[in-house]
Amino acid sequence: MNCKTRKPRKIAPRSKAVIILNIVLNVLIIGILIRSVLLRNYDSAFICLLTILLFTVPSLAERTFHIKLPETLEVIVLLFIFCAEILGELGAYYIRYPYWDTMLHITWGFLCAALGFSLVDIINRNSKIKFSLSPVFVAIVAFCFSMTVGVIWEFFEFSADNLFNTDMQKDTIVTAVHSTELDPTRSNKVVSMENIIYTEINGERLDIDGYLD
Repeated sequence: MNCKTRKPRKIAPRSKAVIILNIVLNVLIIGILIRSVLLRNYDSAFICLLTILLFTVPSLAERTFHIKLPETLEVIVLLFIFCAEILGELGAYYIRYPYWDTMLHITWGFLCAALGFSLVDIINRNSKIKFSLSPVFVAIVAFCFSMTVGVIWEFFEFSADNLFNTDMQKDTIVTAVHSTELDPTRSNKVVSMENIIYTEINGERLDIDGYLD
């Protein structure tokens, strides 16, 4: 009996633009890493190492699953990781620019949806698992994949904040509170406190214009 093994598809080489972008981003991160180590800022150094590791995920996925990710998607992923970890965390863009986190969350949602669609497309192209999928079904799978990844990430942020005293979820300053916990009758009525101008904790007044949620 003759058995023929199927040779994996060769992955097309990356374009010069993607290679240059990858090199530039890695050089910048390595420079920040060296500076962080010299300043003994090991938290920042860890984030740099994590970012470099995340940069290898697209190429690792291509080699493992013998697929070719769209270069536009790969560029967006690399820029997203750089904006989230280096600019967001180390550059404090989350604090300096109030809508930075919102922008990244929206981008992450579209990225996960695109990844979900790509996974379905890869499965559909497999000669061993061949089936026909309607556009509506593919859209639902991509949406559910995006939502699931988003929820898992929120679990990760919540766990990190509670176990390691980080602030990945980022606090919000609000000027109004509506809560049943403020109801003295304990009858599940919502009590509202509006126009909050400052917060005081243990006799110390916080330098914020509202309530720290």
